[in-house]
Amino acid sequence: MNDSFAPSTCLAAPAMHTGRRPFSLAALRGLIAEHRKQAYFRFELKRLATDNPHLIDDIGLTKEEVEAEIAKLPFWQR
Repeated sequence: MNDSFAPSTCLAAPAMHTGRRPFSLAALRGLIAEHRKQAYFRFELKRLATDNPHLIDDIGLTKEEVEAEIAKLPFWQR
């Protein structure tokens, strides 16, 4: 027997959402991970600016750019 006369609703596969939702748990984890990377970068930049200020020129930043980056607030406080 075949199902050639079955209604199309019985033959259709259920719709599957394969895309990433903008407010999913994975997106939240990604946002938190990115914030931690940026916070660590600012922490290391501040340490570098105080301990070895002569190395700031080696990474291609000015003192003003470093101070502006260090002064940035976390995303939830902007």
